[in-house]
Amino acid sequence: MCGIAGLLTGANNMAADQRQTVVRTMCDAIAHRGPDGSGIWDDADNGICFGHLRLAIIDLSSAGAQPMASDDGSVIVTYNGEIYHFAELRTELEAAGRRFRGHSDTEVIANGIAHWGIEGLCKRIGGMFAIAVWIPADRMFFLVRDRLGKKPLYWTKMANGGLAFASELAALHCVPGLDRSIDRKAAASFLRTGHVPEPLSIYEKVKKVGGGEILAFGPDLELRSTTRYWSVEASIAAARDKPRLDTLDSAVAATEIVLNDAVAQRMIADVPYGAFLSGGIDSSLVVALMQQQLREPVKTFSIGYANSSLDESEDAEMVAKHLGTDHRTFILNAEDAIDTIHNLPRLYSEPFADPSQIPTCVISRMAREHVTLVLTGDGGDEVFAGYNRHIASAGLMAKLDALPGFAQGALTGTMRALSPAAWDKLFDLAPGNIGPRQPGEKMHKLAALLGLEAWDRYRQYTSQWDSYDEIGTGEEPEESALIHETFRALGDPVERLRYMDLITYLPGDVLTKVDRATMAYGLEARAPLLDYRLVDLSWQIPSHVNVSNGKGKQVLRAMLEKHVPRALFERPKSGFGVPIGDWLRGPLRDWAEELLSPAALDALGLVNTNRLRAIWQAHLAGKVNAQYGLWNVLMLQAWLREHVQTDTLAKAA
Repeated sequence: MCGIAGLLTGANNMAADQRQTVVRTMCDAIAHRGPDGSGIWDDADNGICFGHLRLAIIDLSSAGAQPMASDDGSVIVTYNGEIYHFAELRTELEAAGRRFRGHSDTEVIANGIAHWGIEGLCKRIGGMFAIAVWIPADRMFFLVRDRLGKKPLYWTKMANGGLAFASELAALHCVPGLDRSIDRKAAASFLRTGHVPEPLSIYEKVKKVGGGEILAFGPDLELRSTTRYWSVEASIAAARDKPRLDTLDSAVAATEIVLNDAVAQRMIADVPYGAFLSGGIDSSLVVALMQQQLREPVKTFSIGYANSSLDESEDAEMVAKHLGTDHRTFILNAEDAIDTIHNLPRLYSEPFADPSQIPTCVISRMAREHVTLVLTGDGGDEVFAGYNRHIASAGLMAKLDALPGFAQGALTGTMRALSPAAWDKLFDLAPGNIGPRQPGEKMHKLAALLGLEAWDRYRQYTSQWDSYDEIGTGEEPEESALIHETFRALGDPVERLRYMDLITYLPGDVLTKVDRATMAYGLEARAPLLDYRLVDLSWQIPSHVNVSNGKGKQVLRAMLEKHVPRALFERPKSGFGVPIGDWLRGPLRDWAEELLSPAALDALGLVNTNRLRAIWQAHLAGKVNAQYGLWNVLMLQAWLREHVQTDTLAKAA
């Protein structure tokens, strides 16, 4: 795992020494991504400079250093990521006459492009990657990203007509004359969802390469074409020509073959490794399969909260004990959280606002003291239908949709009549305390969903406000026609939600959170459940197989039961849930009050100040729990204070 950066300025627009100085500064800005080494390659004749920061995982020798050329010098690459089955591809390339100096996957990429071409290589490789490629003979430049968008890649045109790219916005901040004009549509979308959707960035002039994309730039450095070598849409279409896995047994058998191999591939490393373990289904299954393949105990890590109902560290410890792992638990208190929160605008160089970023950062920092690489359970919910929205769509929502309109309206009013805190108290009185975690918040969320059409309902599922109009004054970007078309063509409500999760929530939220949190501390994270072969396979599994009896992820549950008793994982989960609402009323109140002051909100220029102040006061009084929506505003404000003058937003309005 690494960080990449570079400039393409043309031979006459910037002197070679200046270009190299800028690229070194860009690399310094993201040095956390590669603490084990750095490299610069410059082509003075064409005005190109590539930079690379190395976190050495495979081939720790200098033979794995980047930027790197193919054996014949026809291809130059700088690359961030891991190709898990590179040894097999190397054997194939050697048989074709390609020569290798070392044993890194980077050399397989360079020689693979020289032999198969860029698209040919991309269709063969599995893993996570962001690659910059220069083809000297054609004077063509390419930017490439992995299928699901695990590794980040930003690019922008420079004021002098050149091109700059980097793994993070922090590096682009070092580019002379970078236009930092805020994209108001991107910012509005961020306030609703907590992340900036691809291909947008928070800046108008900076874009992201999308998952599964190859961007080709000509000798004039203008974008010539965008090619999709893989897409969720194509994955869905391909599954229609394959056998349906319409029983649990057949789905489990097929999944086990792929997932066991995915786990084995992701344990190939020349450094110490372990796993994040929350005690839930996904991480527990990954750890169980790791432990099954190893003789020594897997190093596992979990996080808990002092005096909080969200603490799941005991659950993780019971799973760890059963599996026999070498387990460590870190307890996060409010003081630790505050220290981390003040660093978030730096760690996430683009606005990001999933509160679980806090424990993810802390556990990454702690784990890095023991290992260089971790496997995670990320992706299980998106691929195997595990979110509450998937389960509700297959059951409760279908029943509620059958009610007459007047009944839905009455039910909505009843649900909203009580505050979330009052609902929580009612559920606490239920026999056996069998309700979900944070039931009051879920009741209010459910009330907002009644009566909505399918498309609007998904937006509501993933929004932290009932609607952006509730607080905002801006306009959000529209999804593409292809997304709308694919959504409509998927008649099954669970498949519709999974599709949207895979193209929006997964890359925008989940993968961004984990990449920035782990790489901030030089820790590599690998997600076996996001092996693209599993994503392809998942579309052969009907929703009724994965979602039944009020529970999702039935395929993964059945697999895990072979290793862990159901009593240890059949319980409500909150993932890396965070008591952010309580913290905002307590130790974070002064910090939040400053960022949500009328003057600060007026300078933001994207929200209705009076309306948001009223919501803030209602949250402090415990009348509503607006923790997530408020967190979005707070994270944008904190990021702007760190990187941009807030009045630039108001002036652009």
